[in-house]
Amino acid sequence: MLATDKKNVYTLLKRASDSLLGYASPEFSEPEPVFYDDISASSVSAGSPPASQAAPLSHFSEPVHEGLTFASIAQKIGSCTRCQLCRRRTNAVPGMGAERPAVLVVGEGPGAEEDMQGLPFVGPAGKLLDKMLAAICLDREQNCYIANIVKCRPPDNRTPLPEEADACISFLEAQIRLLKPKMILAAGRTAGQNLLKTDAPLSRLRGQFFDYNGIPLMVTYHPSALLRDESLKRPSWDDLKMFRARLEEIDPGYAAGFAKRS
Repeated sequence: MLATDKKNVYTLLKRASDSLLGYASPEFSEPEPVFYDDISASSVSAGSPPASQAAPLSHFSEPVHEGLTFASIAQKIGSCTRCQLCRRRTNAVPGMGAERPAVLVVGEGPGAEEDMQGLPFVGPAGKLLDKMLAAICLDREQNCYIANIVKCRPPDNRTPLPEEADACISFLEAQIRLLKPKMILAAGRTAGQNLLKTDAPLSRLRGQFFDYNGIPLMVTYHPSALLRDESLKRPSWDDLKMFRARLEEIDPGYAAGFAKRS
């Protein structure tokens, strides 16, 4: 039970008792949220103002816990049993990339190849994602970090259930606090809906910017959708060009030293 819940219960009991006794309210200490399980998710919704109209980038108001590291997050993810996805995983997939990235890319969840290797986006969709990122001077080893909404593979690559995404989201929130990306690119409907806390369809989410705790966020097609339907490549490229233009405004030097991988 959190401190706020304890205080609410205490207040109700106190009012139900003889208020004339006048006992002083006890102090309840709040445990430090090492992995932010007890911090409410972003209040951003699909109706939030575009990032261009939002306040200057402030990222998160909560300080990062001193013990929060990439290794500690990965360790927590690797031992996680919060939902049923842990039962069939070969490897959990925390994420990979630069520790101070210009961009965080968020996908849906690991596939078969990712589950085997413990790395995100290493299958056919991952190869396409690398090409898409390279087209706008981004690379997972240089200036980009890649993660997913859920860290374990859903059976048969199905869409993560709401309870599975909810069980896993605090890990991603902790990663975002630690990474402090300049921008976020949500790949696909599942990523966009979970980050923005909305059930709006992808058609209403893509092609614009949202504010995620002071970080501009854009939703675009998942690379696997492009592999299934090549007609989506053109609108996806339009999204990426818009994303690149905004990133150049925020961080003009983000591509300095960029070397396209072969």
